[in-house]
Amino acid sequence: MANEIEESRFVNTERVSPHLTAIIVRGYVRHHRLGPDQLPDLIASVHRTLGQLGQQVQPAEVLTPAVPVRRSVHRDYVICLDCGYRGKTLRRHISSRHGLTGDEYRQRWSLRNDHPLTAPAYSEHRSTLAKELGLGRKSTPAVASAPATGEPGEGAGRDQPPKSRRARRSSRP
Repeated sequence: MANEIEESRFVNTERVSPHLTAIIVRGYVRHHRLGPDQLPDLIASVHRTLGQLGQQVQPAEVLTPAVPVRRSVHRDYVICLDCGYRGKTLRRHISSRHGLTGDEYRQRWSLRNDHPLTAPAYSEHRSTLAKELGLGRKSTPAVASAPATGEPGEGAGRDQPPKSRRARRSSRP
């Protein structure tokens, strides 16, 4: 008798009622738009999920980094925890090789939000280069002094482009 109770707790896909699957799918389709090609996938997914009810969840695989997290950031390079790639920056590598964004990579390895994906020396170099070029600063308008000529009317307004006039629209339709 105890054996029958144990077996009844686990639902097998062969024992899933197609009527129950149909009720759930009908309720979902009433409130969501689906294309005709998406319906078979939805039915299969609901049927599979109902068959897995009551079963133990299989633990996710434990990830082991290529190097310890503390040793992944060096002054001149950073190391990818997935594969051990060593470079100045990891953004392009993790997106092209592993299909992850920076935030997804940090979540995957349980890293802090401020964990660097760029080598500190490389960041400093780029920062100083940008400061030398004046990037990130608001440009100040150059004040041009008027040319000092003998006659006040001469040359006034010739250097400046004419002001544009906006056409007025009538208020009638």
